[in-house]
Amino acid sequence: MSNQLEKIKELIERRAIARIGGGDKAIAKQHEKGKYTARERIAMLLDEGSFEEMDMFVEHRCTNFGMEKKHYPGDGVVTGCGTIEGRLIYIFAQDFTVSAGSLSETMSLKICKVMDQAMKMGAPCIGINDSGGARIQEGINALAGYAEIFQRNILASGVIPQISGIFGPCAGGAVYSPALTDFTLMMEGTSYMFLTGPKVVKTVTGEDVSQENLGGASVHSTKSGVTHFTATTEEEGLALIRKLLGFIPQNNLEEPPYLDCTDPIDRLEDSLNEIIPDSPNKPYNMYEVIGAIVDNGEFLEIQKDYAKNIIIGFARFNGQSVGIVANQPQYLAGVLDSNASRKAARFVRFCDAFNIPLVSLVDVPGFLPGTGQEYNGVILHGAKLLYAYGEATVPKVTVTLRKSYGGSHIVMSCKQLRGDMNYAWPTAEIAVMGGAGAVEVLYAREAKEQENPVQFLAEKEAEYTKLFANPYNAAKYGYIDDVIEPRNTRFRVIRALQQLQTKKLINPAKKHGNIPL
Repeated sequence: MSNQLEKIKELIERRAIARIGGGDKAIAKQHEKGKYTARERIAMLLDEGSFEEMDMFVEHRCTNFGMEKKHYPGDGVVTGCGTIEGRLIYIFAQDFTVSAGSLSETMSLKICKVMDQAMKMGAPCIGINDSGGARIQEGINALAGYAEIFQRNILASGVIPQISGIFGPCAGGAVYSPALTDFTLMMEGTSYMFLTGPKVVKTVTGEDVSQENLGGASVHSTKSGVTHFTATTEEEGLALIRKLLGFIPQNNLEEPPYLDCTDPIDRLEDSLNEIIPDSPNKPYNMYEVIGAIVDNGEFLEIQKDYAKNIIIGFARFNGQSVGIVANQPQYLAGVLDSNASRKAARFVRFCDAFNIPLVSLVDVPGFLPGTGQEYNGVILHGAKLLYAYGEATVPKVTVTLRKSYGGSHIVMSCKQLRGDMNYAWPTAEIAVMGGAGAVEVLYAREAKEQENPVQFLAEKEAEYTKLFANPYNAAKYGYIDDVIEPRNTRFRVIRALQQLQTKKLINPAKKHGNIPL
């Protein structure tokens, strides 16, 4: 065999060793937990045969605590690029079969290199996390490695889409990279995220809690709002990431992908003409409205189990990707509170950063009252949503379906926050407050002097409702551009989005604003 063939044979052997990561036993152990390996996940996520690996032969440089005897090519993370539906993406996937996927200095260098490439090429970056945390043997070098990754997450924010998949442990400082990315997906039962683990929690606070109850997918999808999606199988989770990318542009200088639309733009939805109950206190399901007006009823909801009083997610109108923000009357009557405000504000800012138009469906009676909300800073959280809508320069179409009262009317993309097209259904009630509350303020003293105060207040409430609790008073001042027939909502939204395609709006020059965080 010639010298060249010998070297080629050695290359093939080295590649084979690198591809098995921590070895067959470690891979079998990973499979026993119901988890795939890093390379198997990449193969499922990307278009077949599109993956180009980088830094396959990188090894750690640590010589402490016997680490000089343990060397694995790739050092616990698989990095590279490939395509999803033919579109370029960059990816890193931590390999739990190698030193429990612990982060070393060289692992961080590999991850940083792929993130730098993603920024340079203007392509999304996906991180699949499955790691026991920092490699303790490397001490401060591992911490420095995390900080290097976080710095890149920060610089890439709003420039390229960043998606984190938590497919195993993600604890300690490692949690801040997913927290800085745009969307996070967690696996039910096999993934968890927390800053301090159950043992430390028990030592410091005396609280006895399991990993699942401290930082499992159910906790972060319902209580903390840390994760945007959960999945029961890894196949489902990876398919969800592919679907999400279908709504998002490659970077902040591109438009979102367009899909040919098979759903007629002038489709009338007669059910909407009767969806609003006669009783103002009776709920209806906002999902029915969304499903009726978007292309083929397809809606990708985000954070569906967190702050259910507001709905956010992606859909299409005539093939054009849009972000939808909608109050949900079926949950807490659709009021805004701290969590709902934060949830919607971050989504609005993402859509604005990546040129995705916003469609807001409004039915909001106000902000949730009480000491719990006030002590929790509902003023600041509500201001986040106000700031997000006011700052956004993408096309904004707002449809008010029923209630839109007081401060909550303002923060839900009203005309004065540069809403481009503001429509209302005939059932819309746009006022400072509801009729009952208004007459109590306006006629409290007068009512005491009446023979029948209840009847007097009821008459005044009817009078107030007729005068103010309708869309025409707002339309009279131009705050509502048109009152539309509910069944025609799809067509009117599409028409509005078509005329807004050439919108140009620039915010005042500044380093950055100071959003009330």
